[in-house]
Amino acid sequence: MLEIEVEQNGSYTLCRPVGELDAYTVNDFREALGRLAHEPRLLIDLSSVPFMDSAGLGALIGGIRRVREATGDVAVACSRPTLTRLLHTTGFDRIVPVTETLNGAISALTGVDGSG
Repeated sequence: MLEIEVEQNGSYTLCRPVGELDAYTVNDFREALGRLAHEPRLLIDLSSVPFMDSAGLGALIGGIRRVREATGDVAVACSRPTLTRLLHTTGFDRIVPVTETLNGAISALTGVDGSG
């Protein structure tokens, strides 16, 4: 089962999937990203995703494309080494900032230190 938390903050919108992101749960994630496509700054936190397959990666890329088509910015936070390695290996980190911490992603997205 996948739960998707969305939080509106002053300078960005946070989307946090919680649970495995795979062929069985990807539709919920894809729909959530679709609803957030017009946000000017979207931060996707994958730190609560223990597993993501190619379907999840495809939904993530599609969601990012939609945000960018609407002239928005996206950053990804992921503290899980296996997922971070996947994102780097697939070249994902060349299309959006990928950081290990939420504060790092906030900074990459807004240009402001997120520690406050």
